[in-house]
Amino acid sequence: MNDIRPTKGEGATPVIECQALGKTYAEGGLHTPVFDGLDLTVRQRETVAILGASGAGKSTLLHLLGGLDVPTAGEVLVAGHRMNGLSDAERGRLRNRALGFVYQFHHLLPEFTARENVMMPVLLGGAEVAEADRRATALLEAVGLGHRLGHKPGELSGGERQRAAVARALVNNPGCVLGDEPTGNLDEKTASNVFELMLSLNREQGTSLVMVTHDRRLARRLDRVLELHEGKLRELSPDEV
Repeated sequence: MNDIRPTKGEGATPVIECQALGKTYAEGGLHTPVFDGLDLTVRQRETVAILGASGAGKSTLLHLLGGLDVPTAGEVLVAGHRMNGLSDAERGRLRNRALGFVYQFHHLLPEFTARENVMMPVLLGGAEVAEADRRATALLEAVGLGHRLGHKPGELSGGERQRAAVARALVNNPGCVLGDEPTGNLDEKTASNVFELMLSLNREQGTSLVMVTHDRRLARRLDRVLELHEGKLRELSPDEV
């Protein structure tokens, strides 16, 4: 096992942990291991970048950390809860409450407005419509989309859609946001703006951030940089990034 632990904030509560994590895909009698025996701890307010070549398993790791996929070995703990021991419904409720997700493509529902898209995680958590509206509006204003509340995704620019996706990820005040190449589909200037927004909201809300990226320039801005290579996680020194 290779145990990757924080280099600062040792007293802070872990928001995500994985222990002896392994994932193997089986198809037609062929077993393809992605990784095995990964240990990782992410604490409150930490920002972590995960680098690696295409096909190294970065997205797979992120999906396992977020409970979107199940490991073939080991376990994942989110906010102290063992994801492996939860039913699909329980895992979904925990994911909605404790985690936020931002992908390379925004995944906003095209038939709903920006405000309605951001309201959805709050409504799924059981809140009243008025409360969901209040929280969604406040966050969209915080990301500079107060004038776009009633616009549908097709009426927004790429950067605006991604900012709306960031607002949606943060609307339930999660312990951690998981980003899978969240700026990878944007031009350099827009990507930089969205990244700065994510860092700013991370500081303001105290939400941890784990981000898969190919952009080493962005990775250097985070607290820790890890590299997934040949099924192993290794922490990189500043000189290696």
